[in-house]
Amino acid sequence: MTQRGSPKYRRGQRVKTAVDLINDDSFPDTKPDGVLLAAGAIGEIINVAIHTQANVPIYIVDFGDQLLIGCLEEEITVL
Repeated sequence: MTQRGSPKYRRGQRVKTAVDLINDDSFPDTKPDGVLLAAGAIGEIINVAIHTQANVPIYIVDFGDQLLIGCLEEEITVL
C-alpha cells in the first residue's frame, strides 16, 4: 500500500478506468453528473500532481480526442 500523498503510478503509464468517470461540473459541455467515460476506457498519464489540501495524488490522464481528465488512484488501473 502506498502512503497518502505518495503516487502509486507515474507519468507515461497506460491506464484504464476502473469505474465510470462522472462529470463533477468540470466539463460545462456535459450534463452535471453525466458519464464522461465508461469503465474500461484507455488513456495515458501525462502528469501527476498532489492535491495539497487532501494530500492525495491526482493523475492527469489523456484519453484522446483532446479529453484530459484528473483521476484519483481508485478510478484507474495500470494496463
